[in-house]
Amino acid sequence: MRHRLRRAGGFAAVATLALAAPRFGWAAAAPFAAVAVLAAFVVDDGPLFELFARPGDHEDGRLNGLAGFGLAATGLAILTAVREAPMPDGVFVATVLLVAFGNLGHELVRTHTTDEFLTTVGFLAGGFLAGTAGQAAAAAVADSLVPARVPEFVFLAAVGALVAALFRSVLFARDDALVMVTVAFLLWLFAALVGTVSATTVAVGLAVAVAFGWLSYALDVASITGMLTGVLLSAVTVVLGGYGWFVVLITFFAVGGLSSKFRYEVKRERGVAEDNDGARGTGNVLGNATVALVAVVAAAAAARFLPGRVVLGWPVHDLLAFAFAGSLAAAMADTLSSEFGGLFDDPRLVTTLEPVDPGTDGAVTWQGELAGVVGAALVGAIAAVLMPVGSATTGVGFLVVAGAGVVGMSVDSLLGATVEGDRFGNQTVNFLATLSGAIAGVGFALAAFVALLAV
Repeated sequence: MRHRLRRAGGFAAVATLALAAPRFGWAAAAPFAAVAVLAAFVVDDGPLFELFARPGDHEDGRLNGLAGFGLAATGLAILTAVREAPMPDGVFVATVLLVAFGNLGHELVRTHTTDEFLTTVGFLAGGFLAGTAGQAAAAAVADSLVPARVPEFVFLAAVGALVAALFRSVLFARDDALVMVTVAFLLWLFAALVGTVSATTVAVGLAVAVAFGWLSYALDVASITGMLTGVLLSAVTVVLGGYGWFVVLITFFAVGGLSSKFRYEVKRERGVAEDNDGARGTGNVLGNATVALVAVVAAAAAARFLPGRVVLGWPVHDLLAFAFAGSLAAAMADTLSSEFGGLFDDPRLVTTLEPVDPGTDGAVTWQGELAGVVGAALVGAIAAVLMPVGSATTGVGFLVVAGAGVVGMSVDSLLGATVEGDRFGNQTVNFLATLSGAIAGVGFALAAFVALLAV
């Protein structure tokens, strides 16, 4: 246990070399390149080897983890010195520090407890603090450290820590190099989009997102990875989209999550319950909310780089708001139709209307369809009041979003009856259904505008 902590401390010490980037530019890659060479070809025994060695390194006779860490940092450092659109120094420094110090925070907590939730909190705390401090240090060296930039630093550090915690636990366990590269490019994107953001927006957004994430985990509505994914999506949505977008997203997470718990024992006996006691994991969250995430990021990009651009009378930003709301209306409708429909007998296959067993892919009941329509209408109502979809006519915005949700729910049922299982998994079907809802939302909005012009 202590060895793991010492190793994490050693990686954190190496990571501090990133602080040279704002002063030395591309030359800051040299120390990391040297570390990679030494780890891969020189240090194969002795105290340094024992300090940085991971379980598989003794068998290979080289420090693979440290070599990968050094190579990833070398490549990212070089990107800070390219002539056109270089990676910001703050992004590079924050990425390297938050991954290394996040691991240190994880191991520090692990010396006291192996509880996965608490060790994840340790990673997030260490990564967040190091990422924020790293950006501030880089800005200070560049003489650009002003109070107005602190909320930006906090947001990027929080997003980076969440992404790193999620990827290291789900996709790239123990592979710091891949985690580092992934985090760096995502933060590079968000740094270009976030611009000037108020301290209130960041503070409220992060506080509510974290509180909701903890509550969802405490109520067993989401697993730890599902919680991380939900907090990440919530934080990005509230900062890049705004409070209205955030309320729509949270409504789906809350209502959808609680619906999976509704009469769970009955659904389990009928063979239609979600796995993991109904707790939503990363795959489920991403399957239902990836399209919404892309839409809110694209909307932020449109607002920043295409201000005032319109398509058939609709601002591009507002059309992307319809895509966001339509995708979540589809996710809500599909979730409620499945969770409530599975409680009733006599389901029928949506393509042939023949009776089938409960839980059959593509099976529907009229009660489930009604619940789905109500869910789509709920999202439509909130979006029409709080989002740009109601900027022309609130009633039109409501009908467009609710209609898009019903389309997405229907597509999910059709795909479930025709291709799910042999060719596509449930999460892929969910993604395609929400994509259909987003496309329908944009299409209905354009059609509605043309119709209003004709009148």
